[in-house]
Amino acid sequence: MRPIRLLPAFLTVGGWTMLSRILGLARDVLMAALLGAGPVAQAFLIAFTLPNMFRRFFAEGAFNIAFVPMFAKRLEAGEDAAGFARDALSNLGAFLIVFTLVGIMAMPWLVLAMASGFHGDIRFELSVTHGRIAFPYIVFISLTALLSGVLNALGRFALAAAAPILMNLVMIAFLLIGYWTGGNIGLWQIWSVPVAGIAQLALVWWGVGRAGFPIRPVRPRLTPEMRRLAVVAAPAMLAGGVVQINLLVGRQVGSFFDGAVAWLSYADRLYQLPLGVVGLAIGVVLLPDLARRLRAGDTEGGRSAVNRASEFTLALTLPAALALMVIPVPIVAVLFQRGAFGPEDTAATALAVAIYGAGLPAFVLQKVISPVYYAREDTRTPFRYAVHAMLVNAGVALGLAPFIGFAAAALGTTVAGWVMLVQLWRGTRSFDGAAAIDTRLKRALPRIALSCLVMGAVLLAGAAWLGEALATDYLRYGALALLVGLGAASYGAAVLATGAIRGADIRAALRRRT
Repeated sequence: MRPIRLLPAFLTVGGWTMLSRILGLARDVLMAALLGAGPVAQAFLIAFTLPNMFRRFFAEGAFNIAFVPMFAKRLEAGEDAAGFARDALSNLGAFLIVFTLVGIMAMPWLVLAMASGFHGDIRFELSVTHGRIAFPYIVFISLTALLSGVLNALGRFALAAAAPILMNLVMIAFLLIGYWTGGNIGLWQIWSVPVAGIAQLALVWWGVGRAGFPIRPVRPRLTPEMRRLAVVAAPAMLAGGVVQINLLVGRQVGSFFDGAVAWLSYADRLYQLPLGVVGLAIGVVLLPDLARRLRAGDTEGGRSAVNRASEFTLALTLPAALALMVIPVPIVAVLFQRGAFGPEDTAATALAVAIYGAGLPAFVLQKVISPVYYAREDTRTPFRYAVHAMLVNAGVALGLAPFIGFAAAALGTTVAGWVMLVQLWRGTRSFDGAAAIDTRLKRALPRIALSCLVMGAVLLAGAAWLGEALATDYLRYGALALLVGLGAASYGAAVLATGAIRGADIRAALRRRT
């Protein structure tokens, strides 16, 4: 077995993912300036959410969770992994084409299921039209996810992590073309979605061929291996459905408050930046590594991998979460407040950012703990936990919406995230302590927490000191950069001073990556 070096691989995935998330943020900043939180922006967000929701349900949320460990084990044992991947791609592709045609015809009902508050106004008609244009994206992005899983299992993380960059570049280009030509910016934006999907699929398909696994679609066949894949994927698909119900609950609550769908989406972008960079990178690297270790009987190595991933994750996520909770207004104002996006939009979005920030550590740690189950092809247990979390989310969001408005949707997501994490962690006790906290992590946790408190105090003092500059055009960009720099420097100094992270470990990891 050739084990994956977790930290160097994480740095590779994290670097590409960081660039992708930054471009995604730039895309949303541009959209906020051109469209604000108005009807066109809200319609686009609902239309774009629909294929992404089903893509997570079928591909990333279920099919890939079952596919990656099975593919990695066949790769390790030399059991025709390429043929397995070819059959999986052909079956998934055939199903998705049929599903897409049905979805396009049923688009009015899909929009109502996601945003019934749009019924009777222009947002509904726009969402249906835009949804029919965007929905084929599910075919391209789901096949992209499967081929990315092949690349990740082969230890080739960079190309799969870079694919989303194409999506953001295409969407930014279409927005700018629509603006410069004086055309319908909303239509330019929505047509960029299927074009971006085709670009991503072409890139990873080429990458898999270059890796020595040329995969060509064949006639779909329900082989014994495909039946086994379906059996393993079914509970994960149900769990993915539960997660998407959580998304539906949030969108439904937001649709009854004008502008809230956009506020929640822009806030989601900000907390998804660290979540995507840290959580996605850890999950992508950790799942195939754990599957290989399990195949080789390396239980202790798997436990150490989970602990090191947790340590590195918390060291990056906790300060990001605290920053989102401490200075959400300056962050949102500087990034989004211009053009059609006004001060009232800033205040509402900042509230959602702070609430999401409180749940960020839970969201990221789920990416670390979940592979412990999936590497063992146990998808039923996470499904049960997801149902419990869904009920909590629905209870909080729907129950508190009449009292605290759209913020109930964000609060429900955060509370449910912590409930899910606690369940996942407790459940790993049945796997011989596969996620048991080791001595090194116990030593690091209080030191990381203390370092975060130091950073939080510096951010509060810095925000007060730079208050006038943060509210002044042209000066605010430099002021926010300075504020973020002060926070990062104070945290970096604190973690080194407390010994939360040792300089020798960082230097060793960078040497291994090089």
